[in-house]
Amino acid sequence: MEVTGVHHAYRRRVVLRGVNLRLGAGVIAGIVGENGAGKSTLLKILAGELRPGRGTVRHQGRFGYCPQQVVLNDALTIRQHLEFFRAAFRLADIRLAQEMMDVLGFAEYAHERVGVLSGGTRQKLNLTLALMHDPQVLLLDEPYQGFDWDTYQRFWDLAAGLRDAGRSVLVVSHLAYDIERLDELWRLADGVLHGQETAAA
Repeated sequence: MEVTGVHHAYRRRVVLRGVNLRLGAGVIAGIVGENGAGKSTLLKILAGELRPGRGTVRHQGRFGYCPQQVVLNDALTIRQHLEFFRAAFRLADIRLAQEMMDVLGFAEYAHERVGVLSGGTRQKLNLTLALMHDPQVLLLDEPYQGFDWDTYQRFWDLAAGLRDAGRSVLVVSHLAYDIERLDELWRLADGVLHGQETAAA
């Protein structure tokens, strides 16, 4: 993914002032910043959900997007969500989604309505929906909200596996947790990205 000169403003409030970013294959990268710095706005632009004021975003291959607000229907079961997204992604089956459910530890809830699930389980489903079509680029906005410690560790193991398979993972958070797991780290401040050192780098 390559991002060049991305600007965005909400009326007179300028949020992004020329963001440049290159995300290569086989990388786990992070973007951190204060609340209100524009992280979610940037991720929406990268995912194509929001059009930038100016600038360009180029993707190669499939991408997955896990927004901070879960994209779920409380009246449907987990299985119904998977089938709905299978049709949307034009997948032959939900095999990969079932593997993700096993990895994240919520397969036993497949026939439960989403409305009765805990926040952590809803977030696991949100992440699974972003991964079930095997994207080359994965964009994650605060992806581990509501996870317990075991699931949090499984998340990072999953991210490492994606990197080892040549995928690109971009995690956006307001805090720089576990930066030793990251290959690249940027801080979003004053509308631009600033490179930071990481233990992995």
